Amino acid sequence: MAPRPSATGGAVGSDRTADTGGAIVPPTWAEALEATARLRREFPPTPLLPAPGAFGERLSLKIETLLPTGSFKVRGVGYAAFCFDEDQVRSGLSTVSAGNTALALAWAAARLGTTARSLLPETAPAAKVEAFRAAGGVPRPCPTDELFRFLRERRFEAEPYAFVHPWTEPLVHRGHSSLAVEILAAAPDLESVFVPVGGGGLLAGVAGALRDRCPALRVFAVEPTGCCALHRSRLAGRAVAAECRTICDGVAVPYLTEELYPALAALVDETVLVTDAETLAASRDLLFAGKILTEPSGALAPAGARKTPLRERGLSVALVTGAGIGAPGLRRLLGAAGRPDDSGGGG
Repeated sequence: MAPRPSATGGAVGSDRTADTGGAIVPPTWAEALEATARLRREFPPTPLLPAPGAFGERLSLKIETLLPTGSFKVRGVGYAAFCFDEDQVRSGLSTVSAGNTALALAWAAARLGTTARSLLPETAPAAKVEAFRAAGGVPRPCPTDELFRFLRERRFEAEPYAFVHPWTEPLVHRGHSSLAVEILAAAPDLESVFVPVGGGGLLAGVAGALRDRCPALRVFAVEPTGCCALHRSRLAGRAVAAECRTICDGVAVPYLTEELYPALAALVDETVLVTDAETLAASRDLLFAGKILTEPSGALAPAGARKTPLRERGLSVALVTGAGIGAPGLRRLLGAAGRPDDSGGGG
């Protein structure tokens, strides 16, 4: 079988890069509205709730854990998959993932009547791998270094499957931009937004659409101190790699792609770094004070908002992005109260 074009490399998503010499153009507000209309056929808007008092004043939380697979990933991955043509769908879908993207791909594949497979790092939480398998996906575990080499060298272009790149695919960004539409519908006077960053796909989608609609709105990108490629890249003025040691597996990406970094640098006002201890504390407060269960990555943005003074952020929204947590992670969360750890590490 001849290789199928991926969304990243094929005609489906290329229109948003052709006019910029390969650099990625964030979604417009009009594209966000279009993506929202398509995704509304699959699920309703997620709620925007006041943050528990422990997180400070004038802060609301966008609860993405209530989406079909428990994370925001169904927006971008689902929208990209729904834009594939019949031949691409028939070939089967493929991605790389720490777990949440893979599960979103399996969800989309089931809606389209096709197959889903994903490279996953050997360190991926067992709960996420098993959830992907239970949803009909085919996990392909591999060493973490090999997974990133697969992406850097664009080996997915030789696959016979329709590949969804979780960070650089413009259609994924458009799907994620549906968050911006829902946020502004619920909070039209919003002054700032806090978005967690791994590979940058969520940030490109949400911040791109918000800035297109509200140019003065402030964008805070939140990263773990132990894996902060965007922060280091902004200091360097170019895309650079960073050491990656954090419990936040959902954002454990050690580099930004050169084609995506310029867009992110232009969209972000400030990066906020959060230690693993601060993230676990935020997860605990969300659980006990807000009755919201998250994985550590899912609590990054609220943790970042909590340590940002009100005078700097104003009326704010922080994204609660995922609930992919199994028994071991829950035991760590419940045992983390009051445990000092400012290293930002955690394996």
